[in-house]
Amino acid sequence: HVQLVESGGGSVQAGGSLRLSCAAAGVTYVNYCLGWFRQPPGKGREVVATIDSDGSTTYADSVKGRFTISISKDNAKATLDLQMHSLKPDDTAIYYCAADFFCINMDRYWGQGTQVTVS
Repeated sequence: HVQLVESGGGSVQAGGSLRLSCAAAGVTYVNYCLGWFRQPPGKGREVVATIDSDGSTTYADSVKGRFTISISKDNAKATLDLQMHSLKPDDTAIYYCAADFFCINMDRYWGQGTQVTVS
């Protein structure tokens, strides 16, 4: 069973930086995908960035060049980070960590979310 716990959210002024972390326990699969999603106020959930077991990454166009996803893994535990720079008010959202077998249609495991507010 995979458990995901996010941390690192908060409030920041436009142009600032934040680093989100996700403690992922139980990721024992040979092939997997971990990702960050976000849900802006009044909008649906959208993918921000993903990273698979080969280290391949994808980014939403809106965050390319500003956000970096990375992972460190130790046996069945992994830490998924999202370094965010040059934050904009449009980046305001609840950010969720997610895990699945594949990076397409990720919907298997979710964290509780962490709020990021950019003013």
